[in-house]
Amino acid sequence: MSNIHAIITGIGGYVPDYVLTNEELSRMVDTNDEWIMTRVGIKERRILTEEGLGTSYMARKAAKQLLQKTGVDPDTIDALVVATSTADYTFPSTASIVVGKIGLKNAMAFDFWGACCGFIYSLDVVSSMIQSGRYKKIILIGADKMSSVTDYKDRSTCPLFGDGAGAMLIEATEENLGLMDSYLRTDGKGLPFLHMKAGGSVCPPSHFTIDHRLHYLYQEGRTVFRYAVTNMSNDCVLIAERNGLNKDNIQWVVPHQANMRIIEAVAKRLELSMDQVMVNIEHYGNTSAATIPLALWDNESKLRKGDNMIFTAFGAGFVHGATYYKWAYDGNK
Repeated sequence: MSNIHAIITGIGGYVPDYVLTNEELSRMVDTNDEWIMTRVGIKERRILTEEGLGTSYMARKAAKQLLQKTGVDPDTIDALVVATSTADYTFPSTASIVVGKIGLKNAMAFDFWGACCGFIYSLDVVSSMIQSGRYKKIILIGADKMSSVTDYKDRSTCPLFGDGAGAMLIEATEENLGLMDSYLRTDGKGLPFLHMKAGGSVCPPSHFTIDHRLHYLYQEGRTVFRYAVTNMSNDCVLIAERNGLNKDNIQWVVPHQANMRIIEAVAKRLELSMDQVMVNIEHYGNTSAATIPLALWDNESKLRKGDNMIFTAFGAGFVHGATYYKWAYDGNK
């Protein structure tokens, strides 16, 4: 192909059956529905409760649905990438487990660690792989079992997170569609404010780390909120300005689903109505790398070929960015 673009040609998704409501959370920690809804806008979240099942289980469920919906021959898949921060194991990769479970025979596989920005970062990487001409079909999955790193004794963080996975088929086209531009940055200031203290090479697991509950997510919420609002808003404005986008020709903004107030701030900065913003945080919470794929999965039927879209996210690191994407098919067909 002389002018290769990378396009999403199908979406699959999976969320666990178990629904953890605010009312149930209020019996676990000192919180209530009004407090959670006012601060973050989350009513419920899905939790993978079955023992022995991890991120790869949700990822493969989403991938299987994707294969069934698109009818693509599994043997034609060149690569499978899983964006996640909650891998099944330190090694092997979650992607390698998914490849084995769904029976791909000709695909390379790797995990991509980009925290809550994992999807938009990996979409840029996968698109470059397609544009190189060396890969024709790639499955990209955003999946996280955030309940596995959530401390359900911490009232400030346990209402925020849920579990889920979204899968996409990425293919090549010569049409002027797909990933058009990305602005992705990492400022490296985020370590003190959002991390998991133990479990890595700096602080390996021990009786001490377990006894002191150091294997759970730690977050300084106010600082993360401030950086997220600033960076996601600025990134969206930048990507819009350099691509001639404005409130009149942007059909959709698909933000990372971390906090309803952050989402509203991004929309306000772009002068968009909330009708132009994909939101499902009320029902799923923050599923990290899965939030944007799940939002697209939920709203696929509303999408039309040629729709101008901006994806944006912010996560641990601090990593952040925005992507201009032109949708490639009518989602209701």
